Amino acid sequence: MPDPEETAGQARGKPEPETDAERRRRRAQFLRELNEAKALRERVQPRRARAARMRQAMRMRTFRW
Repeated sequence: MPDPEETAGQARGKPEPETDAERRRRRAQFLRELNEAKALRERVQPRRARAARMRQAMRMRTFRW
C-alpha cells in the first residue's frame, strides 16, 4: 500500500529520486511475492507446473552459449 506522503508528492508532480536501498527493498519484496505465487501455482496445479519445469529444462539444454 503506498505511503500517503509519497502519493501526495507524486500528485504535485515532484518525483523524488528513489535511493538504491529503496529500489533493492522493492525488488526483494517483488521477488519474494513472485516466488510465493509460483509455489502456490505448483501446489494448485502440480501437473501443469511439472510440464512447465520440463519445458524450461528442455530450453536450457538446447540453449547455445
